[in-house]
Amino acid sequence: MTEPDQNLETAAPSKADDLAPLREKTIVLVGLMGVGKSSVGRRLAGVLGLPFRDADHEVEAAAGRSISEIFAELGEAAFRDGERRVIGRLLDEPPHVLATGGGAFVNPETRALINQKAVSVWLKADVELLARRVSRKDNRPLVKGKDPVEVLTQLAQVRNPAYAEAQVHVQTGDTPHMVAVDAILAALRQSRA
Repeated sequence: MTEPDQNLETAAPSKADDLAPLREKTIVLVGLMGVGKSSVGRRLAGVLGLPFRDADHEVEAAAGRSISEIFAELGEAAFRDGERRVIGRLLDEPPHVLATGGGAFVNPETRALINQKAVSVWLKADVELLARRVSRKDNRPLVKGKDPVEVLTQLAQVRNPAYAEAQVHVQTGDTPHMVAVDAILAALRQSRA
């Protein structure tokens, strides 16, 4: 029985060594709301042994209020300005996995900063799937009181050209989060080849 244990011990460092190059830069997940940037990002960070950061949570902490409150009280422009500053600060920290809000990468300054200091990964999914996901929660100011399919279709038309400037593209579907994590890892490895 000692031989299998030895094999497990030697297999783990090999896998860790395989992931080491992926830990050299912050990995920033971009894409439409509901695509899984936060939920998949947490799992990706766990696999890579990196910290996970959520830009929306960081913005809320910096502003002392929720994103919905920021939108309602200050407007989207003020939110995007604060978001850009927070992301800039986060990108100066040691490597981690960073989930961004759906509109963050659309800002040309934020996009340039991310592509310069990190590896950007566009998580893509069908609008109908995203609409089902965002309908489950009431914390999305852009879809509140509106048809999610219509809003997401319009957002995709506006935002997809910006998302297309991400360094890595990963199509996701209605699968377990770890399937998306595996697809991201494969795409990151391929982008380094």
